[in-house]
Amino acid sequence: MDDRALLDVIRPVCGADTCSDDCAIIRLPCGTLVTSTDMLHMQSDFPEGMTNWQIGWMSVAVTISDIAAMGAEPIQIVLAIGLDDQNRLSEIVKGAYACCDAYGVTYAGGDLDAHSELTIVSTGIGIIRDGEPVRRRGAMPGDLICVTGTLGRAILGLFGDHRFWKDLCEPQPRVREGRAARLAGATAMMDISDGLAISLYDIAAESHVGMEISAECIPLPKDTDQNKAREAALYGGGDFELLFFIPEEKFKDLPIPVTRIGRVTAQQDILMDGTVLQKKGYLHHW
Repeated sequence: MDDRALLDVIRPVCGADTCSDDCAIIRLPCGTLVTSTDMLHMQSDFPEGMTNWQIGWMSVAVTISDIAAMGAEPIQIVLAIGLDDQNRLSEIVKGAYACCDAYGVTYAGGDLDAHSELTIVSTGIGIIRDGEPVRRRGAMPGDLICVTGTLGRAILGLFGDHRFWKDLCEPQPRVREGRAARLAGATAMMDISDGLAISLYDIAAESHVGMEISAECIPLPKDTDQNKAREAALYGGGDFELLFFIPEEKFKDLPIPVTRIGRVTAQQDILMDGTVLQKKGYLHHW
């Protein structure tokens, strides 16, 4: 069983909304808050060779990325750190603080404990003062499928291309791009932390639509084996770019550089160049 399958255990207890988006949504008179939490472990989430500073940065970045995927402004992070070695703490916190500082976020504390394996739980809060969050359930037939940035770099870095090692270890959440997509009229959005293919399936399931993308349109790193890079982009994860959907007539209103890779369809299939796209990506398994 993988982590997405485990959501089927939670849905009957907590309801579908609890499992549907990158963040929980809290509506207040001052605006709409969104909140997300992520648990990261040494063995499964921090590749060998990462510095403690980079571990701290990544622990914050993954949660800021979830907030960005709702089109929100991140405002606060707390960390619960289970330490396997107390000597790691200073550099981890410095890296976490640097990521918060880069995105104008307050590092507001958290909890410290001993643990047999380094484990960090990052919880973040974001706010939207001028509209509604972009959820996963709003994609409509005819919408354009768009992505930010270049995909595949993180996995290429993991498997030995040193040019992309920093992309793997120090992801850059797309906060500005998420807000711009929301204001331009994006109908659905999420980050691509687990790979493009599984993300397309996630949006399709929530929006009850199909997708068709073009392999040649996926933005890949230059000067790489394009087949390997495309495989990394589709199924590898770790890029933390944004996947979003927008009506064609609103595409011109986007003030950010993005790449159109396909279109939403009424059929339920997920296709790439007319062939069913394999449903796989980065998953935790039990």
